[in-house]
Amino acid sequence: MKIHDLDATGLLCPLPVLKLRKRLAALTPGDCMRVRADDPAAIIDVPHFCTEAGHHLIETSTEGAAQIYLVRKGG
Repeated sequence: MKIHDLDATGLLCPLPVLKLRKRLAALTPGDCMRVRADDPAAIIDVPHFCTEAGHHLIETSTEGAAQIYLVRKGG
């Protein structure tokens, strides 16, 4: 399993999820993306996107003003 990083801080809805979708498309199923976002809507958007797209939200945490999401690509 390889972990990739996506810094989506400063981006507002729907850009964090759109960038996550684009970056996940290039990964192999089972690889992970660590997303850093500070958009308050991401708390709802990222889990919803994962459920709808068949990805697995492994972990959510907070780091300062940002939320960190660890997403495993489904497939």
